[in-house]
Amino acid sequence: MSLYLFLNIASFLIPFLYSFEKRMKYSKRWKVIFPSLIITALFFIIWDIIFTQMGVWRFNPRYHSGIEFFGLPIEEWLFFICIPYASIFIHFSFQYFLPNVALSDTVVKKIYWFLMLLIVPVTVLNYDRWYTFVNLSLFVIVLTIAVFKFSTILKTYFITFLIILIPFLLVNGILTGSFIEEPVVFYNDNENLGIRLGTIPVEDIGYAFTMLLMSLVLMKIIDREK
Repeated sequence: MSLYLFLNIASFLIPFLYSFEKRMKYSKRWKVIFPSLIITALFFIIWDIIFTQMGVWRFNPRYHSGIEFFGLPIEEWLFFICIPYASIFIHFSFQYFLPNVALSDTVVKKIYWFLMLLIVPVTVLNYDRWYTFVNLSLFVIVLTIAVFKFSTILKTYFITFLIILIPFLLVNGILTGSFIEEPVVFYNDNENLGIRLGTIPVEDIGYAFTMLLMSLVLMKIIDREK
């Protein structure tokens, strides 16, 4: 088994097994979880294919199976289901076990405006770095939609994302070369800020935030239509 496949399975397995836990009943949310994950995954996979072809990043054949579709290893396709599934499981677990812990509307708005003051200038000033510009632009768009249309999500998501960052930093750290001889994913630093948390490009934090928030917003929309 390739290292990348192992990381996907290890991340997915425990949340999947606990999906049938009788109190949380996470599996009963599958009707909205999987459609939202698939729609989000398609968006990010298309982006991934384009950026791989552009040389913004590339994959180390040493750590994946060699089975590729449109230039992406099969493990990369699985990443967009396994990691969001596990992360959203953490989000809903937090809501279940700590239902009264949430931010107020005022705090949500303050965090939003603080992030806008920080992110927008960085985005504009780095319009010539593909990963930074596209990633942060999407971050701004998705977060703005969430704040003004789905603010209830952010009352807990701003908290749960901090928890999600713990396993994320571990898995993404390995993918970017922590604890192993070479990275699973090589980043072209000409297309990002060149600032790393350990081995992780700082933009990856925004990438993960946006990907999960997009899934949560889609879940809310799909749930309303049912």
